[in-house]
Amino acid sequence: MEKLLTKEEIDALVAAVFDGTLVPENELAKEGPQAEQFDLLDIEAHRAIPNLDIVYDGFIRYNRVTMSNRLGRMVDIKKEEAVPYKFGDFLSVLPNPVCMAIYKMDPLKGAALIAFDATLVFTIVDSILGGSGVQPQGMNRLFTSIELRLVEKIVKDALADLEKAWAPLCPASMNLLRLEMNPRLVNIVPPEYQVVTMSMKIQIEETVGSMILAIPFLTIEPIRDKLKRGVQMDMMAVDPFWSYRLSEELMGAPMDLSVEMGGATISLSDLLHLTPGDTIMLEASGKDELTVKVGGTKKFMGIAGVSGGNKAVQITRALNAGGED
Repeated sequence: MEKLLTKEEIDALVAAVFDGTLVPENELAKEGPQAEQFDLLDIEAHRAIPNLDIVYDGFIRYNRVTMSNRLGRMVDIKKEEAVPYKFGDFLSVLPNPVCMAIYKMDPLKGAALIAFDATLVFTIVDSILGGSGVQPQGMNRLFTSIELRLVEKIVKDALADLEKAWAPLCPASMNLLRLEMNPRLVNIVPPEYQVVTMSMKIQIEETVGSMILAIPFLTIEPIRDKLKRGVQMDMMAVDPFWSYRLSEELMGAPMDLSVEMGGATISLSDLLHLTPGDTIMLEASGKDELTVKVGGTKKFMGIAGVSGGNKAVQITRALNAGGED
């Protein structure tokens, strides 16, 4: 049980203060546990979130490939500036109309959101439906339920890529809660609480739209120390877009392929006396399997034949790395 001062001790303490023998300021300045103030409403206290941009860099690398494959078009994503806002102020600067995806970051507290402007939404919808991918002029209206269902596919792809980007730092499950068009109906935190936002420019061929990710400081605070220390980002070191392009280029690389018709053993004397027109008897018959080499390495066995008037070989079996069955 915590010890409490008696009435006599309190009187002695007050008297010492009045006499000047005890100076409260000096006592408070002594080393010991100090209470640290933390204000979720103070924007200056949270202006810099260290290493959060590394997470977004990983997300960009993953999502660039994912969105390109989903839309069947070349997509480029560029990160802009991370800006802290009071949540109420952030909602007021969102474009109109806007599509907002609210999602949960389990096991972290609270919810976060991704906002898409109208240009990006209409371009995504047009691309998925097989259009030109160019936003029609004068499209400044609320989105239909069908358009939102199509955008939901892109949102779920983005959440899956966010999971990969956060995994080296804090494994989290990104679960979509709902899509919303009215900012007044979005309340992931009270209006006076702070959120950190990251704006990204999404270029789909010739059209450029905007995507904004917003996470409350309340959600990030439990892992703030991890962000300060930094994390091993080896899992994010490989750009999947670069790997995809490299694999595509390798698939088109030319390879030398040769077929051994057979072999024979002759003496050095016979070799030296060979002349044009001489016949060498091979040890294999024409019906035996032939060795197929790729780049000088035994890879397959096959049977000789003719296809379309050309000499050909039909693969019968593959060999392992050592050239054995």
